[in-house]
Amino acid sequence: MNRLAVRPVEVSAGSRIPSGTLRLTGARVARDPQTAVPAEVVIEDGIIRQLHLESANSRSVPKAHSAATTADLTGYLLLPGLINAHDHLEFNLFPRLGKGPYANFRDWAEDIFRPDVSPVREHLAVPKPVRLWWGAIKNLLCGVTTVCHHNPYDRAVSGEDFPVRVVRHYGWAHSLALDKDVAARFRATPHDAPFLIHLGEGTDAASAQEVFELDRQGALDARTAIIHAVGLDGPGRALVEARGAGVVWCPSSNLFTLGKTLGRDDLRRHRRVALGSDSALSAQGDLLDEIQLARSAIAVGSEELYRMVTDGAAEILWLDKSVGSLQFGRAGDLIAVPDGGQSPADTLAVSSFRDVELVIVGGRPHLLSDEMLSRFTATTCENLHGIEIDATRRWIRAPLARLLEETARHLPLPVRLAGRSVRSL
Repeated sequence: MNRLAVRPVEVSAGSRIPSGTLRLTGARVARDPQTAVPAEVVIEDGIIRQLHLESANSRSVPKAHSAATTADLTGYLLLPGLINAHDHLEFNLFPRLGKGPYANFRDWAEDIFRPDVSPVREHLAVPKPVRLWWGAIKNLLCGVTTVCHHNPYDRAVSGEDFPVRVVRHYGWAHSLALDKDVAARFRATPHDAPFLIHLGEGTDAASAQEVFELDRQGALDARTAIIHAVGLDGPGRALVEARGAGVVWCPSSNLFTLGKTLGRDDLRRHRRVALGSDSALSAQGDLLDEIQLARSAIAVGSEELYRMVTDGAAEILWLDKSVGSLQFGRAGDLIAVPDGGQSPADTLAVSSFRDVELVIVGGRPHLLSDEMLSRFTATTCENLHGIEIDATRRWIRAPLARLLEETARHLPLPVRLAGRSVRSL
């Protein structure tokens, strides 16, 4: 595909924080979906600067990095930080709402959006910046280091301590049904950024026709990231491919609201597919839950799924080659899970948030398990706070006490995040 020049990843959180030098030894490191090798990873100022293949006799600290913070990760597999291609961060404290299936998202939205009635009233009373933080924590807990938030970019997610990267270089419209200026929004999107839009989010005839209307408006090309695409028919999918657009798939959200999602035949028709979790309003769980659902219910292969949350997602979101893989010169974003000797793709396909024991964003640990806490220096782990989610303990870089205090003013305890019980340790 002939593409215009793409800028380096432009996301908030962590990328501006000088992190010193972090040296990770003893683990197997994912090189691609099927290959992992024993290697030492050196991250300096947030960027992977060295990848040394390890042998039994190569564990000595290189002289150039004698002052580095070193952690022995023997027994773990290092994977790229995951990319969640679609979420609404501020809606992840909400319960699932609705009694579908519905013919389209408009019917669902009209049914559930009652801002003066419980439980919507209480959840909207939680300040939006607090809700955005909870959405980030949901993603962090399952190993997501970059998330695409489908709403206007909010400065509340741009602070240096925000726990995940949030894509901020994009154009967007909610949908053709709710926005009358889609063509203008598309034209205003920078040439090196994605244009995000909910499209084909239904099973009725109108949903099938939306992609043709988008094309008539001149808003369908390689920059376009179509969210959902459930209602597209054969000619519609062929048009998406002819224009080089990408598809972002949210299976549990689709099944709950529409009673249908993309099947194996639909997915085979698209070369560019990323996976998104959507929000707790309609989805169930997190991005790893979406992977397991796609694997078990739709029989998607583990290698396909791996690419949908790593380099494939990075391409659709026009994040260039800065995130989505563990290679020299790329962002120091990675996760560690127990190593059972399987391929990276097969390991990821059966992992849950309970398996994610380390998340590093820009060379800085943002999540650790109790075991990982013992492997890092006290200085590295400063400002981490304990959280228990469905009886799993983690230490995360987030102001938990403040978030819980502000949330508890409006919602009963324990707080439920994407359906899971959360409390502070």
